[in-house]
Amino acid sequence: MRAPTIIAQGVLILTTMACAARSADAKLNVLFLFADDMRADSVRALGDPAVITPNLDALVQRGFVMQNAYCFGGNSPAVCLPSRNMLLSGNAYFRWQNDGPDGRRGQFAPADGPNFATAMKRAGYVTYHHGKRGNTAQLIQATFDTNKYLKNDEAERRSGEPGRELVDDAIQFLQHRTLAADGKPFFMYLAFGNPHDPRVAAEAYRSQYDLAKIPLPKNALPHHPFDNGELTIRDERLLPWPRTDADVRATWHDYDATITGMDHHIGRLLAALKQQQLLESTLIIFSADQGIAIGSHGLLGKQNLYDHSMKAPLVFTGPGIKPGKSDALVYLFDIFPTVCDLVDAEAPSGIDGQSFANVIRGTETVARPELMLAYRKSQRAIRDDRWKLIRYPEVDVTQLFDLETDPDEVHNLADQPEQRERITKMLARLADRQRHYGDGLPLTVTNPKPSKWTPPVN
Repeated sequence: MRAPTIIAQGVLILTTMACAARSADAKLNVLFLFADDMRADSVRALGDPAVITPNLDALVQRGFVMQNAYCFGGNSPAVCLPSRNMLLSGNAYFRWQNDGPDGRRGQFAPADGPNFATAMKRAGYVTYHHGKRGNTAQLIQATFDTNKYLKNDEAERRSGEPGRELVDDAIQFLQHRTLAADGKPFFMYLAFGNPHDPRVAAEAYRSQYDLAKIPLPKNALPHHPFDNGELTIRDERLLPWPRTDADVRATWHDYDATITGMDHHIGRLLAALKQQQLLESTLIIFSADQGIAIGSHGLLGKQNLYDHSMKAPLVFTGPGIKPGKSDALVYLFDIFPTVCDLVDAEAPSGIDGQSFANVIRGTETVARPELMLAYRKSQRAIRDDRWKLIRYPEVDVTQLFDLETDPDEVHNLADQPEQRERITKMLARLADRQRHYGDGLPLTVTNPKPSKWTPPVN
């Protein structure tokens, strides 16, 4: 009986030393939870009445929500690839490499430039990354002190336990950190591969839903009304045309159940933080690389610039963060300098990212006056605090939405004569933003293609 007592006393001493070290160091730990293909409204507390997310709801309820957080866009159909590179570099994707012969730009943000991991290491943080292997920021992630990948992205998604592998290892890391007592804060970036398809959730999560009661999106359509340049790519072929209510509802069942499974494992991680007395000294951020359509506008994927696909959830929770919310316009690549600001780390100058920490602190209400959005060579958009214009140069189509009265982007006002002046001004502002980011895509072409589109025969 003597040996276990000595061991227990030793663990207690180490834990006490760790707590003392943390008390002496004012820097907060940072836990960054980053989901894959998760809409801004796909948490119960953020607007989805059907999804079951008790742990994320708790973060939202005690945290600060940025309600207009946007992915800048993508130079690849796998939008998560440029999104994650922009997130960690703080720069729009136009900033790295020139156009190649196929019109595509470089895939990976360079590791020798400013990046999130390097900034946090310079501020004294131990940096930890664990996430999916495909379509991610591999060069920058290699600069983390610990850089790990899922053993197999596809197998993890089909396991029925979304997020378990990441959370299991994260808990082990935290246990080691607690006993190490070296006093350094940690920056942990968990880059989930969920709820990206294939969406497989164990029956324990699926059975929490009544399929018949899962609502369809308010802007659901059987197919997109015109050719947006990306209607037959891989994501859009996951369901046949026309999109039926039954098929879309079944897809939402898979999606929601996967989120519920991921929420369960995030809850395990939060419980581990609390058990190890780290919760009160940790800034927690929850977000995602972009949203996804799942039936909205007749689309399934994220290869478009509608809000359901470009907006992501963004929540900050932790010491000094007062509960609240803001409609301020921000990019996901603004998270990098904002976290640096909140934890007194030095953010690099000269990046596109801008801190919105003062919005979270309540001393400012505006972060950016407008946002430009871009998708490959087929779509460009600009939005301000009320209006959003989407331009499709290849087919000479323009959409204008009043987001104040039409947040689901259902009613295109571009053909109304009284909106001509507004459209002219917004196109000029869009062109100005293109020049700022180094985007040379013309907003008009000499010989546009027909906009009419007929879905393939199933």
